[in-house]
Amino acid sequence: MTSTAQAPKPGARTAHPEHLGHVIFIAAAAAMGGFLFGYDSAVINGAVEAIRSRYDIGSATLAQVIAIALIGCAIGAATAGRIADRIGRIRCMQISAVLFTVSAVGSALPFALWDLAFWRIIGGFAIGMASVIGPAYIAEVSPAAYRGRLGSFQQAAIVIGIAISQLVNWGILNAAGGDQRGKLMGLEAWQVMLGVMVIPAALYGLLSFAIPESPRFLISVGKEDRAREVLKEVEGDKIDLTARVAEIEHAMKSEHKSTFKDLLGGSFFFKPIVWVGIGLSVFQQFVGINVAFYYSSTLWQSVGVDPSESFFYSFTTSIINIIGTVIAMIFVDRIGRKPLALIGSVGMVIGLGLEAWAFSYNLVDGKLPATQGWVALIAAHVFVLFFALSWGVVVWVFLGEMFPNRIRAAALGVAASAQWIANWAITASFPSLADWNLSATYVIYTIFAALSIPFVLKYVKETKGKTLEEMG
Repeated sequence: MTSTAQAPKPGARTAHPEHLGHVIFIAAAAAMGGFLFGYDSAVINGAVEAIRSRYDIGSATLAQVIAIALIGCAIGAATAGRIADRIGRIRCMQISAVLFTVSAVGSALPFALWDLAFWRIIGGFAIGMASVIGPAYIAEVSPAAYRGRLGSFQQAAIVIGIAISQLVNWGILNAAGGDQRGKLMGLEAWQVMLGVMVIPAALYGLLSFAIPESPRFLISVGKEDRAREVLKEVEGDKIDLTARVAEIEHAMKSEHKSTFKDLLGGSFFFKPIVWVGIGLSVFQQFVGINVAFYYSSTLWQSVGVDPSESFFYSFTTSIINIIGTVIAMIFVDRIGRKPLALIGSVGMVIGLGLEAWAFSYNLVDGKLPATQGWVALIAAHVFVLFFALSWGVVVWVFLGEMFPNRIRAAALGVAASAQWIANWAITASFPSLADWNLSATYVIYTIFAALSIPFVLKYVKETKGKTLEEMG
């Protein structure tokens, strides 16, 4: 499932002001999948310690329950494109909304640990679908003049979803008297946290009925008249509808369906450019960014921070994540992808190194000494800021641009799979590593952040200002 790659004819696809508001609504509705992606990914942060207590499990088992959703993510991302090509983008969104809803209800009302894990896999599958369908749909319905800005809705929605989930968790915790297992509405607070996602999931489902199917899909199934209506709806009255339909048909016929076999070659199984994409994906995760979103409440409580305050710090970290993402969106086309990645790597090394130093001190009365506590808190925000303004956005931009046309889809799929696997490795290993030595764990993340600098300098080529065709 790919969007049209034809260059726009001058003036042919600029949405007129009277249409732009409607197009923004369509893109925002589709980006609700991104919001749920962020919300569902991070909401577990508020339930980690309560799940450990409720089921009396160790760090290794706890980590598997938290990380198992990523298995569903990988499967959902791998299959969403084919599903959408068969039944349509809107139907795919509706399936995703149903899965998000079912996962939220099941996670809030588990019978035992095994079915909580099962509902997390279902939610993960929905996340994987949303991660693929949202950007593809937005690209297919957006006029070329606004495609870049409308495409950024997905990433913005993800980071907003992360922040809102932390804010809601904080509010629920306070309502339950600061106890993650405190009673609220007949349930424990952590169950309410996981169940609240029913609301945005239902909204996503309802919005999917208010937006049109992708013109590209409609043409692929022979519904040209409806495709013309949608094109007129999103691109205005002044375009040549016959020419636009013909252009989309030509683009679809001329596309090369890249396969895994196309990626093979070179000295080490894959072509070198594929390894660069895998490397970007792995480094993005091995700096430990998802520890900040899955385990931050647990992390702060482990060094003596009050639970209510730990939830608040999780929320402020999410706000910093939004600010960093906005900075990246502003500068990625101005100063380039590679310089931004290098700036981010240097900032992450500083932030992670300071966290490792702070966590190396022994706790006094169950808390870090005051100086080290403040350094750890500030450094954590610095780390997230520099990640968000660089690797959080730049890696996806690189992966969308760096591969030659003939292998782009397949190479992007492999790189994205590597990212989910690396995400799982970090998520599954953190609780046990933290039990072993929290400071040493952050030293490991610091080393990966430092290694990303020579990797980018030597192997990653700048893609700013180049057409996709120039990639080879």
